[in-house]
Order: sequence, then C-alpha cells, then structure tokens
Amino acid sequence: MRVGELAEEVGLSPRSLQRLFHEYVGAGPKWVIRRFRMQEAAERAASGAGVDWAELAAELGYADQAHFTRDFTAAVGTSPGRYAREAGAGPGRIDA
Repeated sequence: MRVGELAEEVGLSPRSLQRLFHEYVGAGPKWVIRRFRMQEAAERAASGAGVDWAELAAELGYADQAHFTRDFTAAVGTSPGRYAREAGAGPGRIDA
C-alpha cells in the first residue's frame, strides 16, 4: 500500500494523513508502511516454509526483488536469505 492509497481509503489528503501520523505516531505513514512490509517479510522468512523472494517482493508492492532485498537488508541488517537461515528455516528450504 502506498501513502496516497491509504489516504484515499481513510478519506484524507496525503498531507493531512502525514500530519496526523507525525502527531500521533511520531513517524510518517511511509515509514510505518515500510516497517509493516519488513515485518511481514521477516515473519515469512522465519516461518520455515520455502520463500519465493521475487513473489514476496511483488506481494509487498516492490517493483523488483533487488529493491526488496536492499530495503530488507537496510532495515534488518542482513539479507533475507541469511535471515531465514539464521531464524532456523534450515538449509535447502529457502530459495535464496
């Protein structure tokens, strides 16, 4: 979801939504949406099920897997594949 889509869904302008987020959350909606996407990706990676990273990137709204991987690595501190392995998913079960 993008900020404009969220703003439209709740009946506000993007700028009004940004102001409300900064006032009540202390961060902008873009930051919150990005964190949600990273939490979803980390949860799936740690689930132990095989992950198709390109498919997950598309589901989370990324244009490509490389962009997703850069964002994940910046937010979490390690690549999605390494995170999955270290979270106990086991070798051979994750498509890195």
